[in-house]
Amino acid sequence: MIKVFTVAEMIAAEKAADAAGVSYAAMMETAGRCVAEAVVERLHIAGKHILILVGPGNNGGDGLVAGRFLAQAGAEVVLYLYTPRDAHVDDNFHQVQQMGLSIVGMVEDIDFQFLRDAVVQTDIVLDALLGTGVTRPISGRLAELLRVVKDEIGVKQKKEAEYARSRLTIVGNVNGRNTPPHPLIFAVDCPSGLNCDSGQLDPLAIPADHTVTFAGPKRGHFRFPGAAACGELIVADINIPTDLPNVAAVQVELATAAAMQKLLPPRPPNGHKGTFGTTLIAAGSQHYFGAPLLAAKGAYRVGTGLAALALPQAILTTVAGQMPEATYPPISAVNILDAESVSELRTAIARAKSLLVGPGLDAAAEFMQALLAIRDVLPPLLVDADGLNLLAALPDWPTRLPPHTILTPHPGEMARLTGMSMAAVNMADRIELASEKAQEWGHVVLLKGAYSVVANVDGRCHLLPFANPALAVGGSGDVLSGIIAGLLAQGLQPYAAAVLGGFLHGAAGQLTAAKVGSSGVLAGEIAENIPQAQRALRY
Repeated sequence: MIKVFTVAEMIAAEKAADAAGVSYAAMMETAGRCVAEAVVERLHIAGKHILILVGPGNNGGDGLVAGRFLAQAGAEVVLYLYTPRDAHVDDNFHQVQQMGLSIVGMVEDIDFQFLRDAVVQTDIVLDALLGTGVTRPISGRLAELLRVVKDEIGVKQKKEAEYARSRLTIVGNVNGRNTPPHPLIFAVDCPSGLNCDSGQLDPLAIPADHTVTFAGPKRGHFRFPGAAACGELIVADINIPTDLPNVAAVQVELATAAAMQKLLPPRPPNGHKGTFGTTLIAAGSQHYFGAPLLAAKGAYRVGTGLAALALPQAILTTVAGQMPEATYPPISAVNILDAESVSELRTAIARAKSLLVGPGLDAAAEFMQALLAIRDVLPPLLVDADGLNLLAALPDWPTRLPPHTILTPHPGEMARLTGMSMAAVNMADRIELASEKAQEWGHVVLLKGAYSVVANVDGRCHLLPFANPALAVGGSGDVLSGIIAGLLAQGLQPYAAAVLGGFLHGAAGQLTAAKVGSSGVLAGEIAENIPQAQRALRY
């Protein structure tokens, strides 16, 4: 279990850990060692030049500890101090002095010439200047320092890229390998200049290739524009007890593979299609036949025993020809589902273990109202896409739904459901917005987008660790809703189904992008990779 902290929650957790016997000094020692280990795990550092930018506070202390461990591992370490440190009161500074490491203070490097030369010569820059408490723009000499480092890194990387291109035109990819960025940038806790609550990023911040954060990620690591500057996010355990009240009270968790494995529905060897449930999908219209087809693929690929598609006659033959595995309850409506369709579906509704309403359900207001009139007999319900737009047009719509209905809006649909503007939704803290509305409405909310948020009615939230442009394609959301509905049919509770479904969808998107690239992915390809994503979790 990995919690996602606000800055205030992290400060409270560290304070509680210190009171419980895990001292600040011990946490700093562990943090610095973990940073060093993260560097060592990613490249051979013996003989490599490492420049550590050391700030004035605890972040700088973490950098000093990391420098000690990196030097012991064989690296050539240079410590560049933004402000002087006193070895009489700073044991970590005393230890690096005793080791004879190269230490230069900014106060001595008036024109930054040493810093410029150090950046040119280094293989790795370790950013330990500012920690998670940054809330104001960077100014003064610190701004000058960061500008020098950023400029020199840019010049160096540009020259190396030009050289690599010139070599490629002559002899191809030298030694048959891709050269990593040089120098590599590691950030300690966060890139200096990142607001770890809002995700705002100072223009002088140095984007990291890898960020090592402690105890758990901070919300700002997942909010743009700052999220784009974090690179690979590595969470280091610094021995803060998870059972401390201050930690247990944090409501937001990161969805991890280890946690998702525990949510997977069982697949008994003697199971049959009834064991794995029937997903009823009420979707589609004369203009939209792809949406129900993709939703059914999502449900089948995640393991539902049977998908039943309730479709108007205008698209029935087209969809059935592409999805012979599904069943098709008889519907008399021609172009769009209507109120009579609900009566015709009573038997299918009684047999279903989950119900998905919405993909491609264009202009079917009468159907939605008639369906909600029998809410007490509906199986676990998910509403997506056009279904959400139909809900938004109804007064007091949250009270018309069965409790714990799953809603899966993208920002535009969230704007319509809440009455907010699109700009307000996009500017809001997505975790706070989803959590507030889930509790207010009494339903599970999956707010889609980069790092989707799943919020429960009891205040719990999960953050999905995926920001993948490959998923930004028409039909991707239909596959997602089908996955979740398929998990509901297999017996998962709504919140668990939404979290696991969102994770599997994101993981399948990653697998697809690895094969195809970040552009050109088809929603159907995402669905085809769901079994592989599930298999990776199971075994």
